[in-house]
Amino acid sequence: MIFINPKTDFAFKKIFGSEQSKDILISFLNAILYDGNPTIEDLEILNPYLAPKIRGIKDTYLDVKAKITGNKTVIIEMQVLNIEGFEKRILYNAAKAYSIQLDSGEDYTLLNPVIALTITDFEMFPNLDKVISRFVLKEQDYLVDYLIYDIELVFVELPKFNKELDDLETLTDKWIYFLKSARSLQTVPETMGEVPEIYKAFEIANQANLNREELEDLQKREIFIQDQRNAVKKAVKQNAAEIAKRLFDIGLNEETISQTTGLSLEEVQSLKPGN
Repeated sequence: MIFINPKTDFAFKKIFGSEQSKDILISFLNAILYDGNPTIEDLEILNPYLAPKIRGIKDTYLDVKAKITGNKTVIIEMQVLNIEGFEKRILYNAAKAYSIQLDSGEDYTLLNPVIALTITDFEMFPNLDKVISRFVLKEQDYLVDYLIYDIELVFVELPKFNKELDDLETLTDKWIYFLKSARSLQTVPETMGEVPEIYKAFEIANQANLNREELEDLQKREIFIQDQRNAVKKAVKQNAAEIAKRLFDIGLNEETISQTTGLSLEEVQSLKPGN
């Protein structure tokens, strides 16, 4: 079997936000938000996946949004590119989801909690060694929670998850492994297939179950992501080359310049004045 990459916005939405994905999303959210405990008993997917009508446009694939037990709203986003302003967009979307609950003149006591769950294919918090991190409003010096606990930001940083298949123990481990590694698998691993919701997620992710239009859109998303990553790499390399040239001007040797810029010794040598 060939599985589509859950880390693309199209695939993530199809797996977790389809009409038939309710049980999958419950299991996933319980794993990520509540350590695998069955805290969420039911939910309503607020913007279920529909086959794209506007070809190649990212906004066709909305974030997964659900109303869960306790009248909480959860907005979920899978992000593979660390774009400028991304951290502000997360906060904006959470605040927006919180504020639009009220119509003009309605009482603030009607507001219900919002959780913004963001899964990233890059490290957002390099100084934290946790795969899952949670942020709420606290007093700056005493770290006391604000009087209400209504907006929470939860992050799952996939690069920090280093467990192999044989090391998976918890439901949380298995779901994160699914997100990170499903694309590279050819069969459903036994340890994961024993969880009915994960097995069902693999079935939805089976490329054989996609129609031609969906396959074309998935391919376009993957090409776009790769193009963007290559553009970032090129920009970083060009910047490093400019720094290397300036370091030559102040007399640093090739080895030091290589260590400083991250360029290989051969790349540094090619930038040496006179070459």
